[in-house]
Amino acid sequence: MSFVVSSWTEVLSSMLTSLKRYYDAQMMRPGLPGLFINPFYFARKGLYESVCRLTPHITGRVLDVGCGSQPYRPLFKAVEYIGMELDTPENRAHKQADVFYGGQAFPFDSESFDSLVCNQVLEHVFTPTEFVRELNRVLKPGGHLLLTVPFVWDEHEQPYDYARYSSFGLLALITSAGFEVVEHVKTMSDVRVLCQLVNAYLYKVTVHRNQYLNLFSTLLLMAPINLLGAIGRFMTPSNPDLYLDNVILAKKVDHK
Repeated sequence: MSFVVSSWTEVLSSMLTSLKRYYDAQMMRPGLPGLFINPFYFARKGLYESVCRLTPHITGRVLDVGCGSQPYRPLFKAVEYIGMELDTPENRAHKQADVFYGGQAFPFDSESFDSLVCNQVLEHVFTPTEFVRELNRVLKPGGHLLLTVPFVWDEHEQPYDYARYSSFGLLALITSAGFEVVEHVKTMSDVRVLCQLVNAYLYKVTVHRNQYLNLFSTLLLMAPINLLGAIGRFMTPSNPDLYLDNVILAKKVDHK
């Protein structure tokens, strides 16, 4: 009898683990189910689709700066993939980094990476000019940087949220550091940006420590807004001046 109970316990544990992995994937790389369970569906979908389209440029030895959980790592055909995070007790406990650093110079030699990824990090950097120069320093000439930065979004990871970048400010920042912009995408530049902001508000005022209550709130309150945005995008005009995120593919200028 104990063997049967143990077997069922293992099966249930395996099922719950699989469901958790699927849920986590839908949070960062949402498909159709994400419409119903992801309160940040449009923000994450816009980033995921843009990154997917630009992944062929990210090859060789790759550094993921401010890697977090490395959500896009499976997309890249890297020879070596290194995740780097700021060295704090919280980051060491919760972030999937290979290297931690003190927040100033990156702990790598100049021109040591073929490609760089920097996803939703720049708004948390208090000295952006120095930071972008470090990105340029460790990248090989002709190498690519895939950079994503929010434009319209609420304050997050407080108190370490320092800036929002317009497309013009962001382009000026990275070109002054020695990068050439190859492609620039503004995600969700239509009615979906409004739907996402409504859901971001609803999430902040309803969020609970209990994950199941959060899922219930999403299904009840936010899924209808997601559906409204998904349909409304076909019935309303776009507006490239109002969007969720900047996604930039840039190349290090070779001065040789």
